[in-house]
Amino acid sequence: MNYPDIQLLIDNQWRAARDGATLDVHNPADGSRLGSVAKAGSADLEDAVAAAARGFETWRLTPAHERARLMLAAAQLLRERTDHIAQLMTLEQGKPLAEAKVELANAADIIDWMANEGRRINGRLVAPRNLQVQQSVLKEPVGPVAAFTPWNFPVNQVVRKLAAALATGCSMIVKAAEETPASPAELLRAFVDAGLPKGVLGLVYGDPAQISSTLIAHPLIRKITFTGSTAVGKQLAAMAGQHMKRVTMELGGHAPVIIAADADIPQAIQAMAGAKFRNAGQVCISPTRFLVAESVREEFVAGFVAYTRSLKLGSGLEAGVTMGPLANPRRLTAMQKITEDAVAAGATVATGGERVGSSGNFFAPTLLLDPPLSSSVFNDEPFGPLAALRSVKNLDEAIAEANRLPYGLSAYAFTRSVKAAHQLTHQVQTGMLWINQAAAPWAELPFGGIKDSGYGSEGGTEALEAYLNTKTVALNCA
Repeated sequence: MNYPDIQLLIDNQWRAARDGATLDVHNPADGSRLGSVAKAGSADLEDAVAAAARGFETWRLTPAHERARLMLAAAQLLRERTDHIAQLMTLEQGKPLAEAKVELANAADIIDWMANEGRRINGRLVAPRNLQVQQSVLKEPVGPVAAFTPWNFPVNQVVRKLAAALATGCSMIVKAAEETPASPAELLRAFVDAGLPKGVLGLVYGDPAQISSTLIAHPLIRKITFTGSTAVGKQLAAMAGQHMKRVTMELGGHAPVIIAADADIPQAIQAMAGAKFRNAGQVCISPTRFLVAESVREEFVAGFVAYTRSLKLGSGLEAGVTMGPLANPRRLTAMQKITEDAVAAGATVATGGERVGSSGNFFAPTLLLDPPLSSSVFNDEPFGPLAALRSVKNLDEAIAEANRLPYGLSAYAFTRSVKAAHQLTHQVQTGMLWINQAAAPWAELPFGGIKDSGYGSEGGTEALEAYLNTKTVALNCA
């Protein structure tokens, strides 16, 4: 299929950058140039902010039922255009076509849920101490929002922010990833085509440092939301703090997987191996640190290796492919370094551990056995198709290791014991804990982490709260 040259969206107009600057977009499966994306400059960013400010004045006064109607129409357009958008996503990001279609289906579901939940944003009356006074609490949209999103889920990472913001009456400027620009552009196109008023949504690409420093500091932007690495998130949060901007941060993770001695091992293998290599492991909640009871280690390793070797690598557009390339050469280099570090420290490569082919960003799905706790793989998020496994003597040891790192986004555990599940529930330090299942982050569930994995939520009613101001109004009626 033809890959379009991607433009900026400002005031409902698709346009080139004022100075005509562009960036190249490449196919991660073979390195070929797909097309270009407009690179916003300072003047474009000022235009985008001015449009968002105007759009907010319109959108905040639009009744919640009308906002929901328009959002539901956009979700339906997204569903109707799934085949086309999924192919664009696979071309630019690399994930298998089937995974791209699932991402779009989930995105439409999130829009639906947030649209309907936005109808139920209510204030309240508070009983007064003086009967001549009426006391009320109102919920109002915070204002224009700047959203910064990554390349691993180029639609879903946008939609979790966008849907909550629109449902509450906020406008938003999205700074999407320059490596995967076409699919988020098509997401926003669905909203424009559904009749969204001018300025309510904007889309820019360009130099990340320039865009973040401009938008975060701009007095008309009232909230910042970011998904990405912990290191960058801390920088942006500090910058936002200097300007008293509200912030939602969904940052890195290093998810532990606790396999208890009484776990259903075939179930655990099926769930965790599938989750590990989805999107080539480029998932913030990807299971990575496997802490397996000694008594079931041999069975688990054998099954995990067999599953891993059954995966078919290739271009995501090819039939039967179950794992595509890494999204960029940086991830390929990172996988090689992490593997070399673990092996040098004494780890064993059970399967994988090397680049596949000489073109494209393919790295074999990998399982490393017994890397020391000091190794990179047990301390730094690999963000790729790489899992590491160590044995544990008991549940207490597993929980202690799960909690050792400063991350706290997602964790997994497998056990048949209600007592063990109860202990895990109350002792594992994480924003999300999935017991006897892979992650199922539905729209109605909070999605977010603790500690260095960020703060705030991008799911459930908590996601809407992040875009609302609370106003107390006391009226003396005497």
